[in-house]
Parts: sequence; structure tokens; C-alpha cells
Amino acid sequence: MSRADGDAGSVGARPVKRRRVQTRARLLDAAFEAFAEDGLGRCTVESICERAGFTRGAFYSNFTSLEELFLAMWEQRSAAMLTEVSAVLESDAVIPDERAAVEFVLSAVPVDDKWFRITSEFTAHALRNPPLRRLMVAREESISAALAPVLSRLLARAGRTVTDSTGLGRALIAVHDGTMAQCLLEPDSAAVREYRVDLFMRVLESYTEPA
Repeated sequence: MSRADGDAGSVGARPVKRRRVQTRARLLDAAFEAFAEDGLGRCTVESICERAGFTRGAFYSNFTSLEELFLAMWEQRSAAMLTEVSAVLESDAVIPDERAAVEFVLSAVPVDDKWFRITSEFTAHALRNPPLRRLMVAREESISAALAPVLSRLLARAGRTVTDSTGLGRALIAVHDGTMAQCLLEPDSAAVREYRVDLFMRVLESYTEPA
């Protein structure tokens, strides 16, 4: 094969790959809205494809099931969250103490009504499906592991050293999920948001110590 033939193949492959990425993104966006509005039980591959403007073939060339699509969505949003938290860390903001560090991180992790509805329903679904449950546990552990060094660096700026990064990650996820429900149920309550920060503070005090 000549160099010209090789280049043509590479150029031709790039638009195909780009279209595939765009198709996958549209399916994920459509699924997010469908899961949030209709719920897992009422969603089908066909309904998601209709929202995205694709056929079933487009879906199955990217995902094998709705569960796989959800896990991809979870991974996508987790990556975005880590990017946001990392961006906050790289800023020049002054972190005078632990409470400021907590408020700093929470500013990058919004309380999302739609996402909470989706994850709550999928968690209930996973409890009835052992293979999916194991996958969700593994994904949560990977998120916690990825977040640990970012939090350690941020807390170091506030004068704290992490003593148990695994325990801290698990506890923070549990507190985030639990307090998010309270914030959504009482969206206008400043007290609830203060309690949320207070609870995060107690977790940090349990898993860190002064540097």
C-alpha cells in the first residue's frame, strides 16, 4: 500500500470515529432525560433512540443494554465531576481552614435533582441484580480512588493530612448521597445546607489529622 493510500484510510477513519463519538453522546443525553422524566421501568431502547433520532442499530453498535448505557453515563458524569473538582483545586483561591475546603469542593459538585432520581432508581434495580450490583460497587470504588489524591492535595492546603483515604472516600460518598436527598426535599432551607457542610466536617475530622 502506498503512503497516499494509507493517508486516505486514516482521513476516512477520522470522520467515522467522530460520528460514532457524536452518536454515543446523543444517546447518552437522550437517555439522561428519558431516565429522569420517565423512570427506568418505562424506558426502552426504542424510546431512547426516538429521543436521540437514531435507530436500534445505532444503539446496539454502542451499548449492549440499558444497564451498560447507565454505567457509561455514570462514568461520564464522574469524570466531569473529577474535572470540576480538579479545576477548583488548581485555582488560586485561598483555603484558610477545613470548612472552607469543604465549601470549596461542594461548589463544584451541584445538587442535581435529575441525576439523583436516576441513580436512586438504578441503585434499587441493582439490588435485585447481583452482577449489576457488583459493577456499581466497582465503579464507586474507582471513583473514590480517583478522588482521593485530589482531596488529599486540597486538604493539605487547609493544613490537614488524610489518615485513611479509602475510609474517607466511602464516607464522603455516603454523606453526599444522603444529604443530597435532604437538600432536594427542602431546596429553600439554608439550615439543611449548613447541616450538610457540618456533616462533611465531622467526616473530615474522623479521617484526617492536623498536618
